[in-house]
Amino acid sequence: MKQEIESYIDYLKYERKLSDNTLDSYEENLTMFDNYLNKKANAISSDDIRNFLITLNDKSDRTRAHYITVLNNYFSFLASERVIKNNPCEEISQPKLSKKLPNYLTIEEIDELLDIELNGPLDFRNKAMLELLYASGLRISELLNLKLNDISFDEDVLKVVGKGDKERIVPIGDVALEYLKLYINEYRNTILGNKQSEYLFINNHGNMMTRQGFFKILKKQCEIKGIKKEVSPHTLRHSFAAHLVQNGADLKSVQ
Repeated sequence: MKQEIESYIDYLKYERKLSDNTLDSYEENLTMFDNYLNKKANAISSDDIRNFLITLNDKSDRTRAHYITVLNNYFSFLASERVIKNNPCEEISQPKLSKKLPNYLTIEEIDELLDIELNGPLDFRNKAMLELLYASGLRISELLNLKLNDISFDEDVLKVVGKGDKERIVPIGDVALEYLKLYINEYRNTILGNKQSEYLFINNHGNMMTRQGFFKILKKQCEIKGIKKEVSPHTLRHSFAAHLVQNGADLKSVQ
């Protein structure tokens, strides 16, 4: 199966243009299935897939559902390429998943989170990042990939490239705008030192801020403020949407 998996991953990478994280996840799942089969010579059957899923009984329903989706997409690809006649995963049912309500912070919790003690350049950077993320509803990848020339201070908007390389224009709120200007004009060059970067948000080494770096900043701020909820960058995106709806915004427009 190794050659078929490589062909499928190449297809996802070059034709579907999926992210590296998604490619890694698909390859890991398919390799695990391949290792389970242990070089099975006969055609793969739906029973093989069911038996493999039994080995995942210690996993959550959501995880097993993900494996089924990966395998179904993989065998559909092989069938479309005429490598196999039929997709053996078609007979496999997805587990019923309970709908989990998205986690979000209250307005009071957001106020606490954004109340950062401003003592130095990194504090002003953190303040600008969190204010902008909450006020704009950006995905974390969109925030971290922002470049200086993506900002128009004349029109108070951002140019954002999102999923599928779709470009959209996002307005910047007054508070986020204030701290963004302060960070760029007063503190960004201090953090950069002798380095140069086109990225808006940089770490203390002068390089592009990473997801891991942002997570550490967010986690530390939650600890300082005593916020016990499990908070991720996506939590701020959900909070942004929830607070818009609570304040009378049209649900379809928010979506």
